[in-house]
Amino acid sequence: MPRVFIADKLEASGIDQLTAAGIEVDNRPGLKGDELRDALRSADAVIVRSATKITAELLSDPGKLRAVARAGVGVDTIDVEAATRKGVVVMNTPGGNTVSAAEHTIALMFALSRHIPAADATMRVGKWDRNKYLGTQLTGKTLGVIGLGRIGREVAQRAIGLGMNVLAFDPFVTPAKVAELGYDAAAGLDDMLPKVDYLTVHVPLTEETRGLISGPQLARMKRTARVLNVSRGGIYDEAALADALKAGVIAGAGIDVFTAEPPPPDNPLLSAPNVVLTPHLGASTVEAQENVAVEAAQLLADFLLRGIVANAVNMAALDRAELDALRQYVELARRLGLLHAQMAQGQLRRATLTYKGELASKKTKLLTAAFTAGLLESRLAQGVNLVNAELIARERGIEIAEASSPRKGDFASLITAEVETDKKTYTASGTLFGDQYPRLVQLGPYRLESYLDGTLFVFTHRDVPGLIGFVGNIFGNHAVNIAAMTVGRAGKTAGGEAIGVLNLDSVPPDEAVSAVRGHPSVSSVTVVKLPPPGELPSWLR
Repeated sequence: MPRVFIADKLEASGIDQLTAAGIEVDNRPGLKGDELRDALRSADAVIVRSATKITAELLSDPGKLRAVARAGVGVDTIDVEAATRKGVVVMNTPGGNTVSAAEHTIALMFALSRHIPAADATMRVGKWDRNKYLGTQLTGKTLGVIGLGRIGREVAQRAIGLGMNVLAFDPFVTPAKVAELGYDAAAGLDDMLPKVDYLTVHVPLTEETRGLISGPQLARMKRTARVLNVSRGGIYDEAALADALKAGVIAGAGIDVFTAEPPPPDNPLLSAPNVVLTPHLGASTVEAQENVAVEAAQLLADFLLRGIVANAVNMAALDRAELDALRQYVELARRLGLLHAQMAQGQLRRATLTYKGELASKKTKLLTAAFTAGLLESRLAQGVNLVNAELIARERGIEIAEASSPRKGDFASLITAEVETDKKTYTASGTLFGDQYPRLVQLGPYRLESYLDGTLFVFTHRDVPGLIGFVGNIFGNHAVNIAAMTVGRAGKTAGGEAIGVLNLDSVPPDEAVSAVRGHPSVSSVTVVKLPPPGELPSWLR
């Protein structure tokens, strides 16, 4: 039974969903130090909110941990790179709090425009300052939206409903798509900032977005402009924003998130004028808490029980239908990687995967990751899987590339793997027979048909009479049974170069291998050990 550790407070609906799925739940929010580390190592997966930080130190020895699910959107409290290196999938729940965060953005915009918090405070001390709190209506104003993800789009739609104009900028959304959504497209920040009355950011916190809006950007805005942040602390330079508010460079700010949470007493925004501050309430609604809890639980149930990957930030998503369609091809790709790892001599430099036929339209990144995992797993002590394989390859200077062609050849689908070392280049091609049986159909210049499982005895030789019988006698004398045999020629003429691949029921002793290698017509011998038929790695079961 898989086990999920709940590291932060989670709604009961999410816990109940895990239990109903037959998953053991370790619900101990708030653990620290060694207790937290031990709980993580003994669980297959963990659910976190924003309180528990999954650091590189915690992930240095992850034990049986395979997945981290963030009940929320941002994953800046999770060391994604460290998780990836250890083969741990990181998933989030981007849809659960979308509406709540968008509504809170609009609420802050109203609160700023009508001075609601300040007016409320004065009323409570007996004042009646109608003239002091002259507001501004939203209708007809221009809202600048940076980031057109789920939340950015929801905010923009609500702003249009309020009669506002929306000027949007997202470097990953084309101007044509922005227009299709019903917004005006800004060419960039420099183009957007002088035109907007309100500015809201809805982007993740990365090295590129940290301090995205600082002193120079604020100076380009109207003095009557107001800014909003219900995204991530750090996207606005807090000190520069406080200075701009104090100097009257802009008119106000509505801030829900901070660089450090809770903000320390010396945070300059706490004493800045014309600011509405809330304690990270964007997702703090009953509905959002329920949604992210249920969504996180479902993500882990699908992953742990059915191998489905969704909303992952460090690997390709894979739904049930895709997994069913690709599972055997994923294993084929891995077995080709295992084959290459044992046949290639020298230092690995580059691997190129070419997908032909029907596979060209599939999620080939998944297949490439599986091949890379097979290529590396026998050479490395650390665990290699779909999540970390390509990262580990890059760190070791191995370039991984892929190409696709929908054109069919002799097979409906074909994977060709070319591996380059500092000594030579090796090529192998594989396909599925009957959509479930992995077969090796080309090795170097030789065409053949061989099972891709168990022990393979591969030998190149001159195509001369008596050699196959000689090899058979050697293995018979050493009580090694030959389950299957295939021979391939480089050309169509007898007597040239050829290759033989034997599927053996056991690993041949060194004496048998040496005897075959000693035949004058044999040029090379390799023993390849592959998994038995139908055996899948733990990350594919």
